[in-house]
Amino acid sequence: MHRSRLVGIVIDCKTEDFDTAARFWSQALGRPIGPKDPESPHYADLKMEPDEPTVLVQKVDHPSRVHLDIETDDIEAEVKRLEALGAKRVEFIKRWWVMEAPTGQRFCVVRPQRDGKLGPHANEWGNTPT
Repeated sequence: MHRSRLVGIVIDCKTEDFDTAARFWSQALGRPIGPKDPESPHYADLKMEPDEPTVLVQKVDHPSRVHLDIETDDIEAEVKRLEALGAKRVEFIKRWWVMEAPTGQRFCVVRPQRDGKLGPHANEWGNTPT
């Protein structure tokens, strides 16, 4: 048994001027940019309310797009559940999986993002997909 839920929206930006891209999305969504992490200069977290999905702006080398993140307390179990539904593993990066839906959209399966907790609205999954 494991749990998972939609945790966030990631705005992938192929750009040389990442700070301008982050400012644009901050202003467009009406959310300030959170403190910068010097270890992750290609990421900008927008400050969202606790009951809203997280929004992350990131600098990428592939074409610009938006993707979803699904957080889970068991990455391998969630990836296997999604594979049973038709998704494919694309690449393991650091500590998460980039996946591809049967319809071609990319998304990531990540560990819990907010204080290591999934919260009350997570789905609970058994051994078989529904």
